[in-house]
Amino acid sequence: MSEQSTDLRETVRRRYAAAAVKVTEGGTACCGPQPVEVDESFGSTLYAADERDALPAEAVAASLGCGNPTAVAELREGERVLDLGSGGGIDVLLSARRVGPDGKAYGLDMTEEMLALALANAAKAGARNVEFLKGTIEAVPLPANTMDVVLSNCVINLSTDKPAVFAETFRVLKPGGRIGVCDVVADDTLTAEARAERGDHVGCIAGALSFAEYRAGLEAAGFTDVEITPTHAVADGMHSAIVRATKPVAAESAPPATEASRACCGVNSCCTPAETSVAPARTVSDAKNASGCDCQDSQD
Repeated sequence: MSEQSTDLRETVRRRYAAAAVKVTEGGTACCGPQPVEVDESFGSTLYAADERDALPAEAVAASLGCGNPTAVAELREGERVLDLGSGGGIDVLLSARRVGPDGKAYGLDMTEEMLALALANAAKAGARNVEFLKGTIEAVPLPANTMDVVLSNCVINLSTDKPAVFAETFRVLKPGGRIGVCDVVADDTLTAEARAERGDHVGCIAGALSFAEYRAGLEAAGFTDVEITPTHAVADGMHSAIVRATKPVAAESAPPATEASRACCGVNSCCTPAETSVAPARTVSDAKNASGCDCQDSQD
């Protein structure tokens, strides 16, 4: 990863860590947590009132997305769902309710503070069919061909290696699996420089792909039936959009990205003397068992 990419990732991490801390500290006040301040194009108002009311106030307050991916993914009972960049857990908790006790919802986030908030929210919601993992969306710590659905809410635009994100999403999906993503997408006429003029990277603008770039990236990873539908404007020539695509039934997983090769089954450096659990509170064996990993050779 280049120095610039590393700096951008750290900037994103700090921004979302600060948001999590604000919500957590607000939750101890007399009036409860206040929503993180965002533009009206982002945040919890994009969810239906009945959905917000059914969740812990802290999960709603921490919402920073540009849509409601659980409303477009058509989740079904018993499915396994992964949310990329799960933040305070709002989409994971909503997904868990939709897939029911026979299904499971996973959340993946790189920010310790958001993961701590998400775990607290899951406990408050009494959600038993959820699991939160620490990691990056460019190197998903889950085995191939295990998810029915992958969600994401205004996070893919923040990645500095979107081909790796698309490849990893394709890898973890079962054949026939699908994505239901909300993301910021730019008009095809806007250059990268023009996008940067409309907002910064951490604000979900400068790093956005165009409609054509998004489609090409998904198709290059192996996806078919790609649909990208704009929903509302977030800046001049920039849109919140619903992105749907399918992993073909006959597809084989794409080769893992470079970073992904260092993580599998919830374990870094899997099946080597250096392997460690992605989740610090878990042993390597527990991490592998929880993920359903076929590779059970542990150094514990």
